[in-house]
Amino acid sequence: MSAYVEALIQRQLKRDRLHELIEDGEAEHGPVDQAAVETKRAILRGDTAGSADAA
Repeated sequence: MSAYVEALIQRQLKRDRLHELIEDGEAEHGPVDQAAVETKRAILRGDTAGSADAA
């Protein structure tokens, strides 16, 4: 049981750190362009039809 709890805590710490990095990046460079994020997600999923020019 303690290994499970430890894994949960570690995962949460990683998520917290990721959120901090995102906030730092947005403070320095402005908010993330959600259209660009969706375009990149489509590319990663292999759904590149019509999105190659936007990348």
